[in-house]
Amino acid sequence: MVDNNQLREAVKKTISRDDVKYVVGYEKGTYGFQTTPCFAYKPEDADKFIFSPLCVHNLSVFPMLEEKPPLRKGEEPDKRKIGVVVKGCDSRAIVQILQEKGLDRDKVVIIGIPCTGVVDPKKLEKMFPGHIKNVEVKDDDDKFAVTVDGKTQKIQKSELIPDKCKTCEYPTPILYDILIGKEIKSNKNEDYKKVNEFEKKSLKDKWEYWEKQFDKCIRCYACRNACPLCYCKECMVDQLNPQWVRRSVNISENTAWNLLRAFHLAGRCIGCGQCERSCPMDIPLMELNKKIEKEIREMFEYEAGVNAEEKPLLAMFKPDDPEEFIL
Repeated sequence: MVDNNQLREAVKKTISRDDVKYVVGYEKGTYGFQTTPCFAYKPEDADKFIFSPLCVHNLSVFPMLEEKPPLRKGEEPDKRKIGVVVKGCDSRAIVQILQEKGLDRDKVVIIGIPCTGVVDPKKLEKMFPGHIKNVEVKDDDDKFAVTVDGKTQKIQKSELIPDKCKTCEYPTPILYDILIGKEIKSNKNEDYKKVNEFEKKSLKDKWEYWEKQFDKCIRCYACRNACPLCYCKECMVDQLNPQWVRRSVNISENTAWNLLRAFHLAGRCIGCGQCERSCPMDIPLMELNKKIEKEIREMFEYEAGVNAEEKPLLAMFKPDDPEEFIL
């Protein structure tokens, strides 16, 4: 379990540096099973920082969301660094963005936390329906100690962790400046079990399944806004000239949007599941992402966000590529 005092000390030291603008991490939420992003602009702000199995969201989106307002005449831009607290899967997003040169390495201070698994808020909600008061969850070996209304009960991790944690190959951040706690080595492997089962279905059954899912989409773009790899200055769905996707909410346009976004993440998605967690309609977006991830691994032997020195998949060319897939 992470020592919150050690985390807070690391944040205090980081924000006390002259070259750091702020640090973003987690603090206790005010509603149910949620934690919320927390920003430290001065050392005393670090006292609010926590890390627990409830800290599921990927904060690596924040360095890419930072607003850069117009400067007054003679005013210099603030070029100080941003500190960010990351888990293993979150750090892969930072690595991927660095590969794509969307972010300079010297512009971010990475505080890494080895992770033994987080909870799936939706699973916790089903187990404790309608609970709105703040809940506490602690790591207890192969169980979570869940405290609700002052009563603590231990629940097997397998009942509450999201799918991504069941096959996590990188529990320790890939890249970090400060590591809180000891490194954790994974003995898990991504087996793509759900993808393989789905591939066995007929084309008709596959389409009926996805037609039902895409029909639920309300085109709120929460998946895009939450994804750390969706950082284009102008998204294709916001373009009017040319207009790639119409703004109508119907099965045709919904299908176009969801497939375009999935392919935009080909060789880039790091499997954090932030898009699926953010979807208010519970569309299983990671099933699409995992299918493409599986194809990328098989065809190119490539994993996103695991080597900051490597070029992005679609920016590489290998002279010995057999290109057998080209007709």
